[in-house]
Amino acid sequence: MGVLSTLLVPMGPCYEELMKLGGPALCAIGFVAFVVLSVVINVLQQLLFKDPTKPPVVFHYFPFFGSTVVYGMDPYKFFSDCQEKYGEVFTFVMLGRKMTAALGPKGNDFVFNGKLSEVSAEDAYAHLTVPVFGEGVVYDVPNHVLMEQKKFMKFGLTTENFRSYVPLIVGQVEDYIKKSKFFKGAKGSVPLSEIIPELTIFTAARTLQGKEIRDALDGSFAKLYHHLDSGFTPMNFLFPWFPFPQNRRRDHAQRTMAQFYMEKINKRRANEKDDDGQERSDMMWNLMNRSYKDGRKVPDKEVAHMMIALLMAGQHTSMATITWMLLHVAAQPKLVARILEEQKRVFGDELAPLSYEKLVLECTFLGHIIRETLRMHPPLHSILRKVKSPMHVNETNWVIPKGHYLLAAPGVSSMDQKYFKEPNSFDPNRWEGRKAEEETEKFDFGFGLISKGAASPYLPFGAGRHRCIGEQFANVQLMTIMATFVRKFEMQRPGGGNDVPAPDYSSMIALPTPPSIIEWVKRDP
Repeated sequence: MGVLSTLLVPMGPCYEELMKLGGPALCAIGFVAFVVLSVVINVLQQLLFKDPTKPPVVFHYFPFFGSTVVYGMDPYKFFSDCQEKYGEVFTFVMLGRKMTAALGPKGNDFVFNGKLSEVSAEDAYAHLTVPVFGEGVVYDVPNHVLMEQKKFMKFGLTTENFRSYVPLIVGQVEDYIKKSKFFKGAKGSVPLSEIIPELTIFTAARTLQGKEIRDALDGSFAKLYHHLDSGFTPMNFLFPWFPFPQNRRRDHAQRTMAQFYMEKINKRRANEKDDDGQERSDMMWNLMNRSYKDGRKVPDKEVAHMMIALLMAGQHTSMATITWMLLHVAAQPKLVARILEEQKRVFGDELAPLSYEKLVLECTFLGHIIRETLRMHPPLHSILRKVKSPMHVNETNWVIPKGHYLLAAPGVSSMDQKYFKEPNSFDPNRWEGRKAEEETEKFDFGFGLISKGAASPYLPFGAGRHRCIGEQFANVQLMTIMATFVRKFEMQRPGGGNDVPAPDYSSMIALPTPPSIIEWVKRDP
């Protein structure tokens, strides 16, 4: 109580009265005094001791918490405000961690093409991903092992497979519409926040993981996935193992899904042929018979965890993007009409069955819809790396110290009017004749050729060695689902409105605020 007494003695008679109040009151006063003192010291440090060798620090009152709240409420507004005040490189405090944001095309390149000796995605994400995916996969392994695991996944991401996936996705969508309670009658409304998680997980499971896995899934599996997804929160950046309610649900979902896959694996070990007596040839069987370069067979537990990661990879982008797509086209019914016109031009007035080549190569306007959606709503608002060795910021005297977290936010540049005219307007026509970022220099990091270029204002799938390997699958899935919906329905927002819901930033995946309703009218068969 020495410090507290020193602070209160000058108060004279007031000190004597406070002594009579007893322990609880003194503890409360002591806590307030501690907070006030911490704030004063923190503010003085920022004002009086600026380090010219480091990026500017975003001003904040409370140590440890820093900018956590304002960043969590609306990351893009926070980035925009800081960019205007501090420039494109700045550091902010989030739950005690120092985060250095590098914005704009140069910032994208700085983060995504950082050397392995300088930055680590594994150190940035492992504590978030391990409770979700499980041990031994993705960011819970050294980078060279992750590259091998990505190479294993190429099995299901070939052009030949994409051709077979289109009719499978169509079948899943049509079957879902037929059975869903939200599509009874000639017209109605549907909350996308309820149907899209199920629809995308069913289509991803049927294509990437096979009929056996899809047949074993139901709506409760989509709910388990949602509980897993809730583990990707800013709070878990610091407290991934704290028993928050969402973390308990996450852990239960992970155990349940891992057990589901382990049971399938054990059954297959006992019988190498499927129920029709045919040799197995799907993703699970592929992983069960793979070995790492050091000769080690992929353990069954890792197979199960990779299957979880694969399903989430096939789900994350698609779930967010198809929801935003449907909302935006429903808000502009003329876009629905134009997509249908293109379908008739490419597939004929009778609308022949969808095919991979025609869908991807000839349905250019539908492709523009996807690109515009990803421009305005990239699935991840923040992409992180941990700094392993000091990094010099080009064209400055700044050095980002070891231990900081480096953050890229491609969504900032994709919504910047310097690169996109009227960026807040959903305008697919802006992509007409615009060169695709994917046409830039390509490099093989061990799992196939991908675009190396990162100095771009439009990078919804990231860039470099950690670029999302599922983007081509996502494109096929998105185009097929949207084309099927447009063939089945006319769509609009409730009451014919032209608004779309605000983003929900409670997770690291920026989804529309539920229930995200659209109205539909069935087309004549």
